[in-house]
Amino acid sequence: MKYYLIAGEASGDLHGSNLIKELKKLDTTSIFRCWGGDEMQKAGADLIIHYRHLAFMGFVEVIRNLSQIIYNLKFCKEDILHYKPDVLVLIDYPGFNLRIAKWAKQNGFKVIYYISPQVWAWKENRVKGMKTFIDKLFTILPFEKEYFFKKWNWNVDYVGHPLVEVVENYKSNHSIEPLADKPIVALLPGSRKQEIIKKLPLMLEVSKSFPNYQFIVAKAPGLYDNFYDNLLKGYDNIKTISNQTYNLLLQAKAALVTSGTATLETALLNVPQVVCYKASHITYFIAKKIVTVKYISLVNLILDKLVVKELIQQEFTVENLKTELSNLLSNKQVVETIKNDYSELKQLLSEGGKASEKTATAIYQFLH
Repeated sequence: MKYYLIAGEASGDLHGSNLIKELKKLDTTSIFRCWGGDEMQKAGADLIIHYRHLAFMGFVEVIRNLSQIIYNLKFCKEDILHYKPDVLVLIDYPGFNLRIAKWAKQNGFKVIYYISPQVWAWKENRVKGMKTFIDKLFTILPFEKEYFFKKWNWNVDYVGHPLVEVVENYKSNHSIEPLADKPIVALLPGSRKQEIIKKLPLMLEVSKSFPNYQFIVAKAPGLYDNFYDNLLKGYDNIKTISNQTYNLLLQAKAALVTSGTATLETALLNVPQVVCYKASHITYFIAKKIVTVKYISLVNLILDKLVVKELIQQEFTVENLKTELSNLLSNKQVVETIKNDYSELKQLLSEGGKASEKTATAIYQFLH
């Protein structure tokens, strides 16, 4: 079988790589071509475009890069037609992937969608179209299966969250490599240039108020090291690491984390955290009008309560960060409550089974 996979960011690359590994176990003749990153390439896929060239965040950034996005769509369609895959496997990245899914179905390709777009949060009107051009949809959040069935009469597959197995595999196969002599605070400013530029300077400034702690920045895998040089000028006390985020979190007392997948990773590694979000004024204004969820953190969304503090837009300041971080580092009762909630979260995310294995099996059975 010939598989064509598309992922547009670091998390999709990671989950795509594990899916490829599981598909190879079932389909020994499988061939993979992908849009993704280093992990999917290492898993054996022929990498066409790296996600570092695809990650545009927010409404304003998308408009600025519209010509590039249009070119990417055109090139992708031509490449699929040339490759003639037996199935298209789309991983998250809905702005791009839903357009490709519709076109692919119209052109006779089988379409699998792994990691459902978060239509329950915004753009619910997408679901009607999704039902017509997606052959199988796999969800990774526990409430999504009921949402699609009750509201849209669509029976989708809940496979569990792939991060659970990723984190457990890491803990089983890696020993901790010490990163500092002092207690550590982890800084996870995101994977895209725009969000790092907005958030990292404020995170770095907070370090001045905690001289007894070692602050360490986890660099994004898709960005070059020199991208961080200007941002880190004047902060000689700050350390950085590359490709060691889990090793960092396993040693951290607390973390300042950009909203997104990293909030779940931090929770699954049992680290108290403050969730940070800041976008351009226009992007935030538009998002407020169309997003219908109570929280921005996946931790809080899944448990449907405020487990970890969210500092959003104008609340994301150095003073507020200092206050919340101090609370995490000194208040044992707060930390204990957070970790109890983390245990409940892990149980919920594990109910679907091992996500990569379960999804690969379902895809293989569907194709045969």
